Amino acid sequence: MHVKNKQPLPAVTLAAIGVVYGDIGTSPLYTLRECLTAEEGITMTPASIYGFLSLIFWLLTLVVSVKYICFVMRADSGGEGGILTLMSLAVRRLDSRWLPAAIFIGLVGASFFYGDGVITPAISVISAIEGLQIIAPELDRFIIPLSLLVLAALFAIQKRGTGSVGKLFAPAMVVWFVTLALLGIGGILRHPQVLQALNPYWALNFFMEYKGVSFFALGMVVLSVTGAEALYADMGHFGKKPIRLAWFTLVAPSLVLNYFGQGALLLVNPAAINNPFFLLAPGWALIPLLVIATLATVIASQAVISGVFSITRQAVRLGYLPPMRIIYTSDQESGQIYIPVVNWLLFAAVLIVIISFKHSSNLASAYGIVVTGTMLLSSVLLSIVAVKNWGWPRYWGLAMLLVMMAIDIPLFSANLIKLLSGGWLPVALGLAILLVMLTWKTERSRLIRRLRDDQEGLTALIESLEKAPPKRVPGTAVFMERTPHAVPLVLLHNLKHNKVLHERIVLLTITTLDMPYVHNVQRVTIERLSSSFWRVVANYGWRETPNVTDILYRCGLEGMSFTMNETSFFMSRDTLVLGKRPWYLRIRGKVFQLLQRNALRAPDLFEIPPNRVIELGAQVEF
Repeated sequence: MHVKNKQPLPAVTLAAIGVVYGDIGTSPLYTLRECLTAEEGITMTPASIYGFLSLIFWLLTLVVSVKYICFVMRADSGGEGGILTLMSLAVRRLDSRWLPAAIFIGLVGASFFYGDGVITPAISVISAIEGLQIIAPELDRFIIPLSLLVLAALFAIQKRGTGSVGKLFAPAMVVWFVTLALLGIGGILRHPQVLQALNPYWALNFFMEYKGVSFFALGMVVLSVTGAEALYADMGHFGKKPIRLAWFTLVAPSLVLNYFGQGALLLVNPAAINNPFFLLAPGWALIPLLVIATLATVIASQAVISGVFSITRQAVRLGYLPPMRIIYTSDQESGQIYIPVVNWLLFAAVLIVIISFKHSSNLASAYGIVVTGTMLLSSVLLSIVAVKNWGWPRYWGLAMLLVMMAIDIPLFSANLIKLLSGGWLPVALGLAILLVMLTWKTERSRLIRRLRDDQEGLTALIESLEKAPPKRVPGTAVFMERTPHAVPLVLLHNLKHNKVLHERIVLLTITTLDMPYVHNVQRVTIERLSSSFWRVVANYGWRETPNVTDILYRCGLEGMSFTMNETSFFMSRDTLVLGKRPWYLRIRGKVFQLLQRNALRAPDLFEIPPNRVIELGAQVEF
């Protein structure tokens, strides 16, 4: 069952601020600057400044406060969030004819999140360190090396876990949001009239004045809400209540104040468009502001990295990615994890992006497509969950979908123009992850069908062995098999080569159910097949880690006791051989072979004592 966070709510809220809100919290560093400089057809007038501020405020309100905080975060499964959770919830009660579409939507959204995970750390850190140009223009050449150094340190400390990282970063992040608010208040006091941009009239006026150009400008306005999907994906790390509390009491007010403070500065001094965030501060505060901004952007990267870990674990448990080492870094909260291979692959991708794009403005041109794409797909799945899981009437679900689409579709469409100017990179990364997921799922299903359930064959084998058994040896032999009724190849190999059979044979299958947790009473199912053969099926949720020692303990509670020193685990180390296929399916098969060879092996995956494992080789054509 879910292990709830036992820390006091203020402490968890503080830690959540240190992890969850880094991405959206550092958007003021570059958003308004990019809005007012990216489109050539938009001049910097009071009307355009008011228009952008109004759009930013209402996007934060509608997309983050209403859509994600109030509605999307309701769609949790055992406390877990993220688009794969939405997909899992949506398919539970969906008609079978719509299942493939819902699954595909969820996988595309998850893949896009990986693309976002590469761009966000790069743009966040570079945008902060570019403050060096304001302090001393000659320091410009140090921006890229310092960015790489900061990110290397961030990825190196991931192994300490999001809880520890959150405690480390939380005080700095609170200081950051307080700083945002104070800088914003200072700017607003210079020109209080800027507050009239809270009126949605200015957003509508912006569209009427700039017409077609205003639509493409939405591609930059969306920078203000990047991070909304990350806070949903990070929900399993801290829970929804601390995340909601932090947003409404500190994060949202600080962001709005800072954006409006920057707008007020630009109304008074249009030349500040070079870097309105840093120029909002007095000269004496530039160096301290650069330090705290750098820390904040490191935390912005943390929000996405934590989200990527969560999405990866869900994909592994649901069977869309190969097994990999997942390290649980907290005894109190099972959502706090570290995945080494994902951490370092993500780090390598971020380094390549920084070296290639070199400037935050170039990265802003690549940013937005995958973020808005994920938001759009989340809206579709959320409407399904509202009708199928929450019991909403269909017309309410459709109405909610239409309202969300009225926001998501224009944002996504406006960002499509970035495809050729760099937006292709996160899209390509996302599509590559999607192909890996589809390849693993499809080929693994094909392999399991190749070793399909054969109830009659298994029954016949057991009957023949009971009638004319080979030499019996003391102890228990556990043969692990993917499906409950398949004939274990490793059992046949053991009979062929060793010509012995243990006194007790257990056919063990470990399954992952479409739920985050399985109650201990439902953990194991035991079935006696003959006088010496038993079938054990162990059920786990996709947030749980299977553990063979725990399975044997549960069997003991059901009256089937084990002594580990007298139990041997037989496993098949399959060598996959490609059969005859068309060339494109051969490529897919080769990718699957590569993934299979590098997947975490069963003894490590199920935490089986190494000295109790016997592996026998088998060749399987698929």
